[in-house]
Amino acid sequence: MEDVLQPGNGPDERRLHPWSWLFVLLQQLKQFIFPLVALLVFGARRSEGDGELWASLAPVIGIAVLVVLAILQYFTYRYTIGRDGLTVREGLLHRSRREIPFSRIHNVVVHQSLLHRVFGVAEVRLESAGGQKPEAQMRVLGLREALALEDLVRHQARGTASTESEPGVATRTDGTTLLSLSTWEVIRLGLISNRGMIVVAAAFGAMWQILPENRIEQMFRQGAQQAYGYAEDLHLGWLGGAAGGVALIGVALALVRLLSVALALSQFHGFRLTEEPRRLMVERGLFARLRTSVARRRIQAWTLHEGVLHRVFGRRSLRIDTAVAEKSGQQDTRALKDVAPIATPEACDALITHLLPHAQWPRGDWQAVHASARWRLWLPSLAWLLPVTLLAAWHWGAWGWLGLAWILFAAHAARRQASRMGWALDAHLVAVRSGWWSRYWRFAEIDKLQALRLSRSPLDLRFGTATLWLDTAGASGIAAPLALRFVPEADARAAHEQLTTALARRRLHW
Repeated sequence: MEDVLQPGNGPDERRLHPWSWLFVLLQQLKQFIFPLVALLVFGARRSEGDGELWASLAPVIGIAVLVVLAILQYFTYRYTIGRDGLTVREGLLHRSRREIPFSRIHNVVVHQSLLHRVFGVAEVRLESAGGQKPEAQMRVLGLREALALEDLVRHQARGTASTESEPGVATRTDGTTLLSLSTWEVIRLGLISNRGMIVVAAAFGAMWQILPENRIEQMFRQGAQQAYGYAEDLHLGWLGGAAGGVALIGVALALVRLLSVALALSQFHGFRLTEEPRRLMVERGLFARLRTSVARRRIQAWTLHEGVLHRVFGRRSLRIDTAVAEKSGQQDTRALKDVAPIATPEACDALITHLLPHAQWPRGDWQAVHASARWRLWLPSLAWLLPVTLLAAWHWGAWGWLGLAWILFAAHAARRQASRMGWALDAHLVAVRSGWWSRYWRFAEIDKLQALRLSRSPLDLRFGTATLWLDTAGASGIAAPLALRFVPEADARAAHEQLTTALARRRLHW
């Protein structure tokens, strides 16, 4: 039976699971898969021509080196559970010792892939605010030990001791369920999302990296020739050919949407959002199970999104920004971001009201932006659409002037977006809303703001407007900024003064 995970249980150091070297090896193979495939393919071709043995043995040697490194990591990785934190030691030649206080751990992630579940193990990540990588990443621990460590960290982080009902088993509290998604809701999420298109684009990118360019071009040319030849044999005419092309596009879009549904089921099946004292926890996944939690005080900003398909199905999504470590330039799919991947507008509003009891939501006091926002939103589209339309008209004649229809649509979209833009500010919350085709509401507690910036462009100077930018921790890479745009200068300066006074008097909570 495993030792009880209790702080201050003694100086004994703990190792990873005996199978951890296998999962470290698999992770390394993922990182070096392209070089190894290149060595295997091109090395084999060269060995056939030149008879060089080393070229064919290079992939085997590379894999053997990775196996040795994975085994060394198992024997050199140690962690100790103290009263106030964890101590992690690793390295053979270059040794390191890292002290991780419980109070600095902002997020705990327990991840189980399908292979993890077969071996009864899990990967544990301990994340803190900022940084480019987790404070500790344990590949892998026994599932029982991983869950006990997660429970211990969560209890110690909030200053309460973890108790056990029997030796070796940590007491687990399920908490209060705030939101759970049925299978049909996850299917709706797949129909709404574009995850399938992202996977298709990634597959094309991988093909472009692996295969020679002339090979890819040849594949597309042969496919187009075969499709054209088949269409000629059918003698459909131009109307039938156009209908066939539309049907093929429809089938392709349907297949991509089915792929999106499959991915949504894989990632969000069994989604459950629970609340514990001062923490939120999400558990999700069909084949790979993921448990991730975050302290409520680490939530920096909120984004409520509603696209066209969301409105068709009567749904919205609610995401959060947290002050936890993220990989530079990458989206961390294991961090707790989706509080409600899909839910009714009423359910989203109820979640916001429950988690932000001092905030007034939904808002009824939205303030409109300046009237000049209508055509200022239209200017970027006009800047490239007009030259493209003129060039198309010069090249194709009258047909090229069809671009004017898109210019008119862009003007209509800008007008509708400007009519929906607005901002709201009170003693507890600052919020903005925007979008027409795809709408969003973005808001944050005033106590979470880190910096303010009032800026004025030449157009702002001309029309008497300004933009107030609001910065929070963990907001990098967000498509929808927290900013009050196209606001009359007097209102922007008044909001800036109100927020500056509030930030000077209040303590930053993050």
